[in-house]
Amino acid sequence: MSLVSHQIRLASRPEGAPRPENFSHEDHAVRPPETGEVVLKTLYLSLDPYMRGRMADVESYAEPLQLGDVMVGGTVAEVVESASEALHPGQVVSAYGGWQSYSTAKASSVRVLDPDQAPITTALGVLGMPGFTAYAGLLQIAKPTAGETLAVAAATGPVGATVGQIARILGCRTIGIAGGARKVDHLRELGFDVALDHREGDLAGRLRDAAPEGIDIYFENVGGAVWDAVLPRLNTFARVPVCGLAASYNLTGLPPRPDRSQALLRAVLDKSLTLRGFIQNEFAPAMFDDFLHDMGGWVREGKVAYREDITDGLDHAPEAFIGMLEGRNFGKTLVKVAEHA
Repeated sequence: MSLVSHQIRLASRPEGAPRPENFSHEDHAVRPPETGEVVLKTLYLSLDPYMRGRMADVESYAEPLQLGDVMVGGTVAEVVESASEALHPGQVVSAYGGWQSYSTAKASSVRVLDPDQAPITTALGVLGMPGFTAYAGLLQIAKPTAGETLAVAAATGPVGATVGQIARILGCRTIGIAGGARKVDHLRELGFDVALDHREGDLAGRLRDAAPEGIDIYFENVGGAVWDAVLPRLNTFARVPVCGLAASYNLTGLPPRPDRSQALLRAVLDKSLTLRGFIQNEFAPAMFDDFLHDMGGWVREGKVAYREDITDGLDHAPEAFIGMLEGRNFGKTLVKVAEHA
């Protein structure tokens, strides 16, 4: 089988926000599978904020992409050629194929999906990495108990929305923070007790009114001005799982404001705060099966809802990615690359 993969590669490193010229579009022959490998046709591509960090040549938890590399990303794909006894053509899998129409992968690196159990797109959202991020961060770091107050920013995104809904299942009072009236309305549809628009003025004052007895858990996805408003409301022994810092991803230097690191350290000490950064894969080996069982049940029972923002066509991935970083997405950002045969 002779296949050609359309690929989107890193052409140059962004200075600030990514631009279309930071990406190149190329066609390359697909490498045939060796023993134990499969060729995958990408059906859906996941776009996630962490990809912005991989575009920069800076030290982080993952190696940066090199110029000319295919952009990385989670995918849902169809097996079209197999040199593995474990997989056969026609099966649908979750993989890490990146921004390309075909990829070659080890069979051991993919997870077989059952399209009859859940829509295949959920493997990139509520039943995939974002959902697991919410699940693991809450259960392993925040350890919520009934009656506590939880706040989360970027609360209509795939992580934040799931955080709030799991916390509600566990008996917490939930405060969701998002940008724009449409997203705030969606937070109410999801069952958040309080929905706040960070684009309106005096977020700190509105948080004080929303949580007069303070905040026990803040699930950090954003940083920046939202964090500044939340910090004074944190209770003694509050827990802060640090999942992302979306407000700073496009910065080219330190923000123009006073250094508040000493105030943060004073709050950590005085209130016995727990701030714990994490990358979801550190919890995956021990928790992923439990996650699939629990989250699958919650989704089927209607206890956890999800929203997807799907762009059609791989060529439009850069535009969708740039829009996501600007907050123009509404739900889990996906690109539909091909139809399932």
